[in-house]
Amino acid sequence: MKLRPLVVALALLAPAVPAAPATAAAGGGYSATIRRTEYGIPHITAKDYGGLGFGYGYAFAQDNLCTLASWVVTLRGERSRYFGPEAESDDPAKPVADLASDVYYKSIAGSGVVPRLLARPAPVGPSAELRRLVDGYVAGYNRYLEDTGVANLPDPRCRGKAWVGPISATDMWTNLLDLSRMASGSSLKEAITGMAGPGKPRPMPAAGSNAWALGRTATRDGGGMVLADPHFPWQGIRRFYQVQLTIPGVLDVSGGSLYGTPVVQIGHNAKVAWTHTVTHAQHFTVYRLALAGGHSYTVDGRVEPMGEQEVEVTLPDGTVSQHTLLTSRYGPVLAVGQSDEAAYALADANAANLRAADEWLAMARAGSLDELRAAQRTYQGMPFVHTLATDVSGTAYFADTSVVPHVTDAEAERCAKPSPVPGLDAYVLDGSTSACLWGRDGDAVVPGIFGPAKQPALIRADYVANSNNTYWMTNPAKPLTGYPTAYGKTGTDLQPRPRVSLDMIAQRLSGADGLGAPGFTLDTLQATVRGKRDLTFELMRDDLLKMCDTDSRNDVREGCRTLEKWDGRATLDGAGAILWREFFTRLGRPVKAGDPPYSPWRVPFDPAHPLTTPRGLKDVPAVRQALADAVGFFRSNGIPLTLTPGQAQSYASIPIPGCTEGEGCFDRVRTGGPLGTDGRYPEVDTGSSFMMAVELTPAGPRTRTVLTYSLSANPASPHHADQTALFSRGGWVTERFTAAEIAADPHLETVTVHERR
Repeated sequence: MKLRPLVVALALLAPAVPAAPATAAAGGGYSATIRRTEYGIPHITAKDYGGLGFGYGYAFAQDNLCTLASWVVTLRGERSRYFGPEAESDDPAKPVADLASDVYYKSIAGSGVVPRLLARPAPVGPSAELRRLVDGYVAGYNRYLEDTGVANLPDPRCRGKAWVGPISATDMWTNLLDLSRMASGSSLKEAITGMAGPGKPRPMPAAGSNAWALGRTATRDGGGMVLADPHFPWQGIRRFYQVQLTIPGVLDVSGGSLYGTPVVQIGHNAKVAWTHTVTHAQHFTVYRLALAGGHSYTVDGRVEPMGEQEVEVTLPDGTVSQHTLLTSRYGPVLAVGQSDEAAYALADANAANLRAADEWLAMARAGSLDELRAAQRTYQGMPFVHTLATDVSGTAYFADTSVVPHVTDAEAERCAKPSPVPGLDAYVLDGSTSACLWGRDGDAVVPGIFGPAKQPALIRADYVANSNNTYWMTNPAKPLTGYPTAYGKTGTDLQPRPRVSLDMIAQRLSGADGLGAPGFTLDTLQATVRGKRDLTFELMRDDLLKMCDTDSRNDVREGCRTLEKWDGRATLDGAGAILWREFFTRLGRPVKAGDPPYSPWRVPFDPAHPLTTPRGLKDVPAVRQALADAVGFFRSNGIPLTLTPGQAQSYASIPIPGCTEGEGCFDRVRTGGPLGTDGRYPEVDTGSSFMMAVELTPAGPRTRTVLTYSLSANPASPHHADQTALFSRGGWVTERFTAAEIAADPHLETVTVHERR
């Protein structure tokens, strides 16, 4: 692959500085102790960062080598060679054809962005500690592979496969960079490569997650508590792996770590706990280029040539598929929206962001909320998430510290251009003038992004909460306003899931939820989450039953009786939950072709009353038809109207409770498709993933967790679905954090691993 001269992103133009050397453990080799407690959860201890990474890489490979091995093939742009150019890639958030994936990742390697970042000192480049972690992780993974042999791997999915082999530090750094780009450049592979054809990029993946940070006035004992409920994919590289990482006297953190990363993204130490949710903020912009003939465009009246990047992808027969990608001063030129007069370029604020991993590592070392916030100000690397946190003092904290392009509201209005892609949720700016370049804040760690002083933030003694709503309703007692619209709009409809989240908190603080005296304890926090409320049913039930009273159709009336008896909770035995889902998902659809969509809400949204509107159900022919159609589907296919979530949805043959995003379920589920004529949905593929409820006390953390899809993706592993069965029945794991708690586990297994000398 040859790379012709091109203009690179501003963040990479600074002169290179030699990187701090990555060193192995003192004494000449890596060493770590792996202690596994119930459900196979690993607790890694080492005397330094290299050894810690070594132990982590070894333990992870024991459980999930095949998943990472496949992803390394993706990151190297070699999927077409092994699986064919038309097969679907293993990206769990947004799969594309292998050839499109390969062209994209080959272009990343050819751009040289990773070595340029590795040549930079921290905070723009990785810290010495993170470099040691990565090198150790690679060595640990490779040591396990060497010990076991490809032909003897326990996972049948990759045993004996030609595409399995050792990994490199470059693979790991590329994975960390790709994670930062997950909600920006990496989600636009087809638009960048042109593989889907002009104007046909696939839609962006839906976001999900719930997070609460509870302060001292919301908890019964006056300490801080965190509920983490990220909704990430249940398959592939974006799964969480539960782990504890310990260097005595230096680091002791426990929580969820995304596959192939050597740090904990969501977790706690002895004094601080934190979690994240995906933001509504902008993480990239699109620039309209005024073409000047050929591969060139104008800026401030001067012609600039586009860069041309030649990419070669090897196919299964050994032949090479050649592709030319264009780039600009803003970033890659998109293969969508082009005309004789204009083209469009992607400007990705996370294009050169390796800072996130160091930020998570520094947060893990924080001894207080102030130290956690200092870590965020130092690295400014959160790619696309809010942060919610608390500490043992019971102070609750929320901030959108994500990487956001510095585009003020005035600039967004002054520089706005029509979007080349309908529904693209990003600013489209005029690229023909430098007056529309991203701005710069003095407190920003890299140019072109908003600094910490501009970020939405809130500190409270009661609580902060987010369920992927915009920041303004973090706490209804103190609405947040006045921040750049690039962080999201205010005064908008909360949507049902954030509304039920805030209502769950309000009912617990007042004691109206039937769980006892007001205020949160660890037990009532767990019980609140297990409620499985379906908010849209609660808001529409009375109007629905009134409408049912006037419907003379027998089948519909039987459906109405089923819904009248249902308690509105999507538990495994919720008889009526699936009928409600099928009815609700039909609401808003036109009755016949050509009719406009409609709102089924009787009372529309009112920004002055965001917690109580919209509500009610309109009694109109389209709503009645939606109910008749839902009941008719059940009847025509012999499906009982009392079909329950436990009968309709599953993962690894285990029944899964819960309902969908639109219905207003707190811990939502998503299946791979619609309800079949057999009364079953395709397997659950997204939803609550690593759930953590932690209480910080002066005596140490008290924590309950559940990894919904379990620790290992290997179908032959005893830990492939054991926590899934626990999640199905509403159970949690009592975390073992201290050395004494770990040693007391009757299931404890301990092994010490060393680097081969």
